[in-house]
Amino acid sequence: MKQFASLAEVAGFVGQSLQSTGWVTVTQQAINLFADATGDHQWIHVDEARAKVGPFGGTIAHGFLTLSLLPQFLEGAFEIAGSGMGVNYGLNKVRFTAPVPANSRLRATLTLLACEPVDNGGIQMVWQVTVLREGTERPVCVAESVVRRYP
Repeated sequence: MKQFASLAEVAGFVGQSLQSTGWVTVTQQAINLFADATGDHQWIHVDEARAKVGPFGGTIAHGFLTLSLLPQFLEGAFEIAGSGMGVNYGLNKVRFTAPVPANSRLRATLTLLACEPVDNGGIQMVWQVTVLREGTERPVCVAESVVRRYP
């Protein structure tokens, strides 16, 4: 985990990447709970019998479920001393580049694209987050996550 001594120190990291995060397993139970939370019960996500003969050979995670892991990846990738609060500010670009079969293990690599000061002594960071599935070369999601941190 990368340790920044202060909010101001983060700006000097622009253009650099962090080591890969830890692994997160996307279980069928997580997929089902996400379907319940969002109302998206499409069969490719929740009907295991039908999905076995479908285009992916089994159920796959919702793209937005994969996207919802970004805060977890960011939280586990770095700490900023003196930061008391962080908020998700938005996304610039998101692409779901490959399916995530149930029980896949995912991790992310993060590159800081931009960092600028914002009101109340905070900073706004733009991270390119590349989510990778264990055993494959192609990313499953690539997104630019805009995050603010405050003292």
